[in-house]
Amino acid sequence: MKNDGRILRRPKRVLVIDVGGTHVKILMTGKRVLRKVNSGPTMTAQKMVDAVKRLTIDWSYEAVSIGYPGPVLHGRPVAEPKNLGGGWVGFDFERAFARPVRMINDAAMQALGSYREGRMLFLGLGTGLGSALIIDGVIEPMELAHLPYKNGLSYEEYMGVRGLKRFGKKKWRHHVVKAAETLRHALQVDFVVLGGGNVKNLKNVPAGIHLGNNAHAFIGGYRLWKN
Repeated sequence: MKNDGRILRRPKRVLVIDVGGTHVKILMTGKRVLRKVNSGPTMTAQKMVDAVKRLTIDWSYEAVSIGYPGPVLHGRPVAEPKNLGGGWVGFDFERAFARPVRMINDAAMQALGSYREGRMLFLGLGTGLGSALIIDGVIEPMELAHLPYKNGLSYEEYMGVRGLKRFGKKKWRHHVVKAAETLRHALQVDFVVLGGGNVKNLKNVPAGIHLGNNAHAFIGGYRLWKN
């Protein structure tokens, strides 16, 4: 978001955009049913904006929150997304939407919506692997996906959609839980929340690991405007 010296009041109606490698999902304050459009490798920043405008033609909103599948610095993408089209870095989202915009990493946005207290690690099991750490209310987006995990492969290659397809559900579940416990102990957090689109493939998890809800991404988007 641009910092031009203005003090923005807390908007009453916020449009939250959750950008993923498979879908772009949106929800607005006061609405109960989300809307979505397919994304994928042809989804550029401009195409995303155009698609969202079509989806919200009958919605009226004052501000926009965007969960972006990649690193974000000072409210702007600093790298192009791996599973989408290009044109995201340097794109003027405020001008495109003609609204104030706050952008955050997508895993961080869902983590913000999932957070209650203490030290929490969030892991987003989607097309790739998102991650964010919250300690006593302070959020720090992380890039754990490409750290080495096992047999020369990264955490993302075991926990992301490629791992699910490679190992099958049973082995994938084992690796997800084992990796989550490894990271919980390494980062000294109270608990881990697993979210993202593939969390639906998990059932029983041990103590210290909680199953999240993808709807929390929208709560996180609303919370971006609380202060």
